[in-house]
Amino acid sequence: MKVAAIQMVSGVSLEANLVQARDLLAQAAQAGAQLAVLPEYFCLMGHRDSDKLAARESFGDGAVQRFLAQTARELGLWIVGGTLPLVAGDDAHVRNTSMVFSPAGERVARYDKIHLFKFDNGRERYDESRVIECGAEPVTFDLPDRSGHNWRIGMSVCYDLRFPELYRSLKADVLLVPSAFTYVTGQAHWELLLRARAVENLAYVIAPAQGGVHENGRRTWGHSMVVDPWGVVLAQQSEGPGVLTAELDPARQAQLRLQLPALEHRVL
Repeated sequence: MKVAAIQMVSGVSLEANLVQARDLLAQAAQAGAQLAVLPEYFCLMGHRDSDKLAARESFGDGAVQRFLAQTARELGLWIVGGTLPLVAGDDAHVRNTSMVFSPAGERVARYDKIHLFKFDNGRERYDESRVIECGAEPVTFDLPDRSGHNWRIGMSVCYDLRFPELYRSLKADVLLVPSAFTYVTGQAHWELLLRARAVENLAYVIAPAQGGVHENGRRTWGHSMVVDPWGVVLAQQSEGPGVLTAELDPARQAQLRLQLPALEHRVL
């Protein structure tokens, strides 16, 4: 199965971000991808964290959800919509939600980011919990490819990457990690963590990211990549918008899991 990880440098205009995302998704479809994954916050990187509140949508309706469903239908593509802000339990918060749409335009999965990023090195400060309400449930979905092979896809978002117990619970063939890693933490840990999650779970990892200097002044690490179950990086892009494609081979994954049956050896 050919997959696409889409890298963006999203700005403060939701409409402009959707136009760019549509163009990149079309490129993925033209390249033969069956599944395309957008980065975290693909639809909005506002001036302030609170800008997410004005853009939040009710589950099941809204401009971004309609865009994802329509684009999936038009392009005949499985689309994972990075994340978008959904209504939460109070007016001061949103859910940071990743949604999956089938080529028929049907929503087949919703995952609300569980782990919320907090970082303070004296120069940069982030605390997602001020505006985001965390989710609680791990989510997987099944994706039958054109050859008839059924892939179990596990969902996660950005900071989740630091919590390996989440990925163990998914028991997935493919792990999705749409992200907006900071430049500092990405430079230190991004590739290391992605390859570790791939090797630990003998799974493919698709990690589309925000990558570059945004209108709001924030710089994200980028380096979107696709990693195979042996930890081999199949595709990578450092910065700037782009579409990375790679082939996921179920036979290779099965062979690796047979040769090194580590998933069967778990004790704890």
